[in-house]
Amino acid sequence: MMRSCIVLCFMVFFPFLLLHASVSEYVSGRVIDYVTKKPIEGAIVTGNNEIVLTDKNGAFVIRNAVNKIGIRAYGYARGEQTIPAPLTKASLDIYLRPFIPKALYLTYYGIGDKSLRGSALTLVKETELNSFVIDVKGDRGVITYKSSIPLASVIGAQKLVIVRDIRALIQSLKERGIYTVARIVVFKDNVLGMARPDLAVKTQDGKIFHDRENLIWLDPSNKEVWDYNIDIAVEAAQNGFDEIQFDYVRFPDKKGLRFSVPSTEENRVKYISGFLCEAKRRLAPYNVFVAADIFGYVPWNLDDTQIGQKIESVASCVDYISLMLYPSGFQFGIPGYRTPVAHPFEIVSLSLKKAQERTKIPAVRFRPWLQAFKDYAFDRRYFYGPEIRSQIKAAEEFGSDGWMLWNPRNVYKIDGLKKEPLSEDNNRPDGSKG
Repeated sequence: MMRSCIVLCFMVFFPFLLLHASVSEYVSGRVIDYVTKKPIEGAIVTGNNEIVLTDKNGAFVIRNAVNKIGIRAYGYARGEQTIPAPLTKASLDIYLRPFIPKALYLTYYGIGDKSLRGSALTLVKETELNSFVIDVKGDRGVITYKSSIPLASVIGAQKLVIVRDIRALIQSLKERGIYTVARIVVFKDNVLGMARPDLAVKTQDGKIFHDRENLIWLDPSNKEVWDYNIDIAVEAAQNGFDEIQFDYVRFPDKKGLRFSVPSTEENRVKYISGFLCEAKRRLAPYNVFVAADIFGYVPWNLDDTQIGQKIESVASCVDYISLMLYPSGFQFGIPGYRTPVAHPFEIVSLSLKKAQERTKIPAVRFRPWLQAFKDYAFDRRYFYGPEIRSQIKAAEEFGSDGWMLWNPRNVYKIDGLKKEPLSEDNNRPDGSKG
């Protein structure tokens, strides 16, 4: 007797709907926009070690035996679905909700300090903000939660444990509807550089190189450095972060330094892109988005800006490009605008357009960093509400996947933010009401 085809429709929310099941022989289905009910082309579906993209009809087939699949698409909250069995020749209709992150940055101290974290949570409650970018490994190489990575303890990266239970913290943020991004500083790492000087960048006389902040850089061509940072990223994914964001994923900008390979443009681009592609490969089973912070001038320069960042190469290795478009960082201006701090809208808008022109990727694959701190390069002006809002306006008119505010002191004000508490479907990763 022929069995009737069982069509199962699941809404994939965040947190994820989990059903007890055994392993299905294969899984087929469609990924659909929950709002428009249209199929999502190019959604990434992961099952065990198999990764497929949906076609123009939103259809996919995972041919390996799986009991769970992960689904993500640019501009949507990621989803995960446990598969009931038997499910042979059945079809899953999986609905993803659009989600646009609007984030602020918190250092490890900012997320660990009750007062600073409380202020950030209040802003999320009262404004359009819905996401946090949180230091997992900061500028000095310290990991401030209890990590299970042996090397972290051996080299002293665990000497300052501020967050006692990172998994519980992330879960509490999810319960508030907050999208979480793990910031991992890669090739600037005092802790690893001091413990393992053989991994550090050297000066011409063989001494360990220290930058203007007296911090040590690691050799981007060294696979041990790659593995350590990717291990941290995997652990962050396991702890529940929605996205992994790599910062300082570049060569230092000082000339005359010694690396284990010649510092040619070809080599620099090869190792920076190589690291990002390897990180994305290893993170694929965890169904997290992968992003890289990119120097603001990179879209404007045809070379690698002497740091190994070539935007076309980066675009092929990450989900989101996080251009650092702080007007204060454009010390030489851009064509037509020699005083960038006086033109925050134009700096953000034109840089994003230049980046898209170079990469030919959709606007939704960009999410810029915006300036929420006092100028340090020109006239020392403060960036208040109008300056912040003009940057946000530029990003939103471009169509980017949201935006992120940077203030290294973790001091943010309501000025410049829309007073929209979490109440609209596209404000929360799970689409729930505030």
